[in-house]
Amino acid sequence: MAQSLQFETDGYAITPPLLTTDECAAITAQLSEQPSVCTRNALRSAWCAALARDLLNRPELAAIMPPAPVAVQCTLFEKSPSQNWLVALHQDVTIPVAKRVNHPTLQGWSRKEGSLFVQPPVSVLEELVAVRIQLDDCEGVEGVLRVVTKSHVYGRLEHEAAYALRDRTGETLCPVPRGGALVMRPLLLHASSKLSAPVTRRVLHFLYGSSHLPLGLDWAIAV
Repeated sequence: MAQSLQFETDGYAITPPLLTTDECAAITAQLSEQPSVCTRNALRSAWCAALARDLLNRPELAAIMPPAPVAVQCTLFEKSPSQNWLVALHQDVTIPVAKRVNHPTLQGWSRKEGSLFVQPPVSVLEELVAVRIQLDDCEGVEGVLRVVTKSHVYGRLEHEAAYALRDRTGETLCPVPRGGALVMRPLLLHASSKLSAPVTRRVLHFLYGSSHLPLGLDWAIAV
């Protein structure tokens, strides 16, 4: 499959719509009733857990998932004229875990929204797959993710090395159709700009990993 080949080679791929327009509308209607829609803990909601399991059955994703895959996190992002920010160039290098484990390869312990996070070895990060579902129409390039193609193969990059690689190879804009997904390796360098138009960009960012972690670690939640 060309899509899975691009994913392995470039570190990302864009799928056709996985959700219908009605399914996207139903999710966004539910989100509009919540006081805050930006959260790292969306997977704790029953509707989100059900969607995470359903995505595992999609043939567009099956070939690129890790062994014995489980959803371990879902972050909900919303950009709008009232909630607008830029995201600097970075890699996603932390994972949510159940408890602290003392091991020299585990770094950067932190707590976010009540959950415990750690930076595991690169070998763990290389097995993860992120699936970013676009819930809104995405005409043009307003607020879309920019990626540095093939940057996932360099492991964890320091700030200077990341920007030097970006400057040498450039960035690729990744507009995604409503209901479609940008599937990416978390180690892929990525960034996004502020919105400059009165539009809304809502994304469900699912993180999938293998059901078992090394080093005595356990996922905080696994669906």
